Amino acid sequence: MTDVVPVQTLVPTPAVHRRGRSIRSGRPYPLGATPDQDGTNFAIFSDHAERVTLCLYDDRGRHEIDRIDLEECTNGVWHGYMPDILEGAVYGYRVDGPWAPEYGHRFNANKLLIDPYAKELVGELTWDDALYGYTIGAGDDADLVKDERDSAAFIPKARVVADHPTRRVAPGISWPKSIIYEAHVRGLTMQHPNVPEKLRGTFAGLGTDPVIDHLKRIGVTVVELMPVHAFAQDRHLLERGLTNYWGYNTLSFFAPEARYLSNGNRSEIRETVDRLHDAGIEVILDVVYNHTCEGNHLGPTLSWRGIDNMSYYRLMPDNKRYCDDLTGTGNALDTNHPRVLQMVLDSLRHWVDTYHVDGFRFDLALTLGRRPDGFDPRHPFFQAILQDPVLGNLKLIAEPWDVGPGGYQLGNFPAGFSEWNGDFRDVVRDFWAGTSGMLGAFATRFAASQDLFGEGHRRPWSSVNFVTAHDGYTLHDLVTYQEKHNEANGEGNNDGHSDNRSWNCGVEGETDDPEINAIRRRQKRNLLATLFLSQGVPMLLAGDEMGNSQGGNNNAYCQDNEIGWVDWSKTDEDLVDFIRTLADLRRRRSAIARAEFLTGDRGSRGVPDVAWFSSTGSRMASDEWSQPHVKCLSVRLAPSRPREPSLLVMLNGAPDGVEFVIPKGNQNWLCLVDTADTCHEDPKRAGDSVVLAGRSLRIYEAEMAVPETSAPEKASGAGAEAKPGATPATADAEKTSPEPQTAIPEQEPT
Repeated sequence: MTDVVPVQTLVPTPAVHRRGRSIRSGRPYPLGATPDQDGTNFAIFSDHAERVTLCLYDDRGRHEIDRIDLEECTNGVWHGYMPDILEGAVYGYRVDGPWAPEYGHRFNANKLLIDPYAKELVGELTWDDALYGYTIGAGDDADLVKDERDSAAFIPKARVVADHPTRRVAPGISWPKSIIYEAHVRGLTMQHPNVPEKLRGTFAGLGTDPVIDHLKRIGVTVVELMPVHAFAQDRHLLERGLTNYWGYNTLSFFAPEARYLSNGNRSEIRETVDRLHDAGIEVILDVVYNHTCEGNHLGPTLSWRGIDNMSYYRLMPDNKRYCDDLTGTGNALDTNHPRVLQMVLDSLRHWVDTYHVDGFRFDLALTLGRRPDGFDPRHPFFQAILQDPVLGNLKLIAEPWDVGPGGYQLGNFPAGFSEWNGDFRDVVRDFWAGTSGMLGAFATRFAASQDLFGEGHRRPWSSVNFVTAHDGYTLHDLVTYQEKHNEANGEGNNDGHSDNRSWNCGVEGETDDPEINAIRRRQKRNLLATLFLSQGVPMLLAGDEMGNSQGGNNNAYCQDNEIGWVDWSKTDEDLVDFIRTLADLRRRRSAIARAEFLTGDRGSRGVPDVAWFSSTGSRMASDEWSQPHVKCLSVRLAPSRPREPSLLVMLNGAPDGVEFVIPKGNQNWLCLVDTADTCHEDPKRAGDSVVLAGRSLRIYEAEMAVPETSAPEKASGAGAEAKPGATPATADAEKTSPEPQTAIPEQEPT
């Protein structure tokens, strides 16, 4: 049965000064404002509108100078061509239609609306009750009562700008050699002493020599920028004297955040991206297409809600008055609608063509792939991107969760998308914090999580590994705080995650105790070394390389201040050099960053690509993986390129020192890295014993002068050793293509 929407009376267009402008029919494509040498074509989608009015403003967006109805509507797109309205003109829309919230319609021509395709905004959002389509304070059914106040004085306007796509010359870093650095445009440089003060917190600051030199020093190949789309400041934060710092509150998917431009010129973004490209560094953007800043049914009417609420947003199927909040922010965009999907794709291409970015990380990507009955990895959203000639070959990363039903889909995204691997974060944190029974899960995550990503011809780089990210503790705080300390957020320390899997090494917060600080220093190195040695793609949080702290705040989304900014004055140069060593090792050694999943099979030189050993130097037996008290492991990694040495990594997750035996083989092993600084220069051979300090990691490299051959080695304990991905119960069956298992890593056949 079709819902019957009550007939509404259109709001009459108020009388304004007119200059006798004429309007032509124009074109329904492209959407947005498209200028040429004679005028501008305006096109905006609204399938349920009954009138769309273009409102023109002075250059500063303060005074309205004309209103013109767009009388042509083609396939739901209202359009018109305005002669003599050229690049630089300022405008907004008023859209009229049914006011029927219970049927999903919230048209209100009293509200000036931002063009969803606006590429530049003029003015700032100023919070006022007039921004809401309903009458605030009208009781429990307030959102059903239409508000008659005009909102134009409080909302940004759009500026007509012309796109000038230029040739994009990107570094083209392969996934296996990528090292991602997650950073905030503003927070990275606000306290950098060598960045000119007027450039701090901007794209221009990001593109300065001191910043680029630092990124090159630590081996970064990809900078992942937190949201740079124009976003709204939350009213409730401003009222508490705080701000939205992270920017996951999009106001425009095409316009950049004005605060990140040092001179107000959008070309600054492309110039910075090109400078990073010249340095061999790619740029990807964290994009938020899952929701907007308009919130739930009690939120403001700023753009999409007033243009066509029922088309742009997912509404509750049994009561369209309410949004289907799959994101925890109040609303969710409906990418099942072809015009919404078109908007997202047009936005992505705009940032590639205009600003030369190299890829995208999709916030709450699960929402983007939801059909009415749940997540679908074959959703048109994914298929459209992957077959797009501009977008399909970029670096694409999905955040594989949201807050809806079945809201965790790690490993279920289509080939072509990499994914933030939250399981890697949790398992690695647990292992180094001393949690029992983690050995099998740790080895599986270390080996690129084939149990999650091994299907559908996906590759190891499908797993974006991280130990810390913007959401949560910094690395320093992870080893310094057992409990979150978010008091500065003004929510009674009730916000942010409580399950942090952190360990403060015995003292909560900062301390002068040298023994505690030594353990913390070692723990940071353990976590970083694990990140850089693991198969898959490592992602480093900006500031972690220098020991940056947020004082135990694990939810600094509203801290646009010293809490949220990177503190360059306390840089730990030893830690920076340690990361440089790890990044250089990863770049030079194909044993770490492989293009194929580890199998345990012998390659052309007769050595397996991976072999796992206990601290005794014997192969890990099936039953050893599940023993809760075992917290030690060695792994030998063979290179994928000829004439490169193998690597041997020893890991001691136990609190006390443990004697390790070098596994059998004809190699001499030279110590490259020891997180406890107890490494000796003397080469080691098979059968030699070395002692690893408690909670430490050591990396050895084989001397190439000794030919590498392999002799059969028996597993310790009863029974045959496990095969790649095999469980202990199936180890003796010697399956050639076992099903991936969650907790048991790949191993080498005898």
